[in-house]
Amino acid sequence: MTDTAIAWDTYSRQRPERRPTNARGETTWFNWTQYADHGPGAELLEAPAGGRVLDLGCGKGGNVAHLAALGMAAVGVDVSPKQLAAARERWGQMPGLALYQADAVSFLCEDRVGFAAVYSVYGAVWFTDPALLLPAIRERLLPGGRLLFSQRPPVEGCYGCQASYIPRSADEDPLVVKRWDYEPDAWERLLKAHGFTDVDASVLAAPPGGRTIGTLIVRASARR
Repeated sequence: MTDTAIAWDTYSRQRPERRPTNARGETTWFNWTQYADHGPGAELLEAPAGGRVLDLGCGKGGNVAHLAALGMAAVGVDVSPKQLAAARERWGQMPGLALYQADAVSFLCEDRVGFAAVYSVYGAVWFTDPALLLPAIRERLLPGGRLLFSQRPPVEGCYGCQASYIPRSADEDPLVVKRWDYEPDAWERLLKAHGFTDVDASVLAAPPGGRTIGTLIVRASARR
């Protein structure tokens, strides 16, 4: 197992399971943000009915399962065996859902079908070098296909490749994974440089309450 897979297996043990239902009583739903019942849903993907969609870093599978429930051909990819085991246990019998253990770039390079939409929610787009990942996504998007991703906005002055620490036990050093942080305008320039169009990057404010950190949501299209 790679160091990256070990790190995300460790992270998986620290994350709670998705609730049985959301505030509207739904058993599946899509959430772009770090806050429950906040922000837009799957409509941002603009994927056609029955379209093939890809979740890069699907984790325990809640978002990609919702897309399968909507009738899409939903594909989830993650490097963590433990994350995928949890996803399969809860959602594995859902028609239209396929789950794979792989890193994002390798999976994209091996795919031969293509996707109407590729997305990442605090997932692989945040934790993969965009110089490697963006061309791979661009190659696999069908004409007019959409790339969308969400992640935490960068800390002022901390841009490019950064370190994220995943804690372990009290007598062990934390595990380290790399992430890539950019301001919205920098993401827009980067995506356009890799051949994407209709690029929009903005920060959705946090919901009312004590939390103030919003969610960076980035949208782009493949050239037609």
